[in-house]
Amino acid sequence: MTTAKTAIIEAHGGPEQFRIVDQQIGEPGPGEIRIRHKAIGLNFIDVYQRAGLYPMTLPHALGMEAAGIIEAVGDGVTHLKVGDRAAYAATPPGAYTEARVMPATQVCPLPDAISFDEGAAMMLKGLTTQYLFRRTTPIAKGDTVLFHAAAGGVGLIACQWAKSEGITLIGTAGTDEKCQLALDHGATHCINYRTEDWVARVKELTGGKGVDVVMDAVGADTFEGSLDSLRPLGFMISFGNASGPVPPFSVGLLAQKGSLKITRPTLFTHIADHATCQKMARDLFEKVEVGTVKLRIDQRFPLADVAEAHRALEARKTTGSTILTL
Repeated sequence: MTTAKTAIIEAHGGPEQFRIVDQQIGEPGPGEIRIRHKAIGLNFIDVYQRAGLYPMTLPHALGMEAAGIIEAVGDGVTHLKVGDRAAYAATPPGAYTEARVMPATQVCPLPDAISFDEGAAMMLKGLTTQYLFRRTTPIAKGDTVLFHAAAGGVGLIACQWAKSEGITLIGTAGTDEKCQLALDHGATHCINYRTEDWVARVKELTGGKGVDVVMDAVGADTFEGSLDSLRPLGFMISFGNASGPVPPFSVGLLAQKGSLKITRPTLFTHIADHATCQKMARDLFEKVEVGTVKLRIDQRFPLADVAEAHRALEARKTTGSTILTL
């Protein structure tokens, strides 16, 4: 049995909770694999879990996505073999480590044309983008989407995805530089929410009609404005809580604002089925392989500096994707 350096938390709280420990790594059982990581992805869900917004049994390693090489395969696993390059976005958490044993269901063969860094940076964010545009509500060429945090990891993928499919994407971001980044990646418009009334600007850009779909991972700060940005019968996808959870609201509000529809999805429901997960990954990989979606990795931190990585993410000092290196 070998050991792997692993970032764990023993109590919920701030980034100071992280400890680097040597964790024992065994052999995979039926339906499992052991993967040696080459790069690890960082996501806001990691912050939610560390802070206790999404409580977990402690102590526990965090991290939901990574890329590496398959070291061992348990009985019943047929889509992966020893030596394969692979990447995943999966539960349970535990990616902040040099190596781990985990269920194979959501671990996907990684094409040779995609680097380990890209694989680690793209799985959770890219599969999230895939379900937002392909699996949540019909979005057709010519439709208009409002996307908050358009210069973030999911946002920059979403900007490119929308452009590749003829979808108008109106982004929001907190600086002019971040707005320009979103525009450079395919956003049709981007609004600096610190200097403009973004709800009024959305109405102006849509000729007073509002957008067809809002994709909102910011949460509390943008929720009501997002509803006000929708056209009648529009669809609100609330898929994150970067500014805190959305407070309780009366469902009658949706009727008052134009018979709106709302959903609160999570990626892990969409990828729970093995065949669906693998199909979604192939869809994403194809976008990357042909160059329609390019992964922007703007921050790299050694695994030992995971606390600093979390501080940067929470302070909204990051753009694009952040990875932990080994």
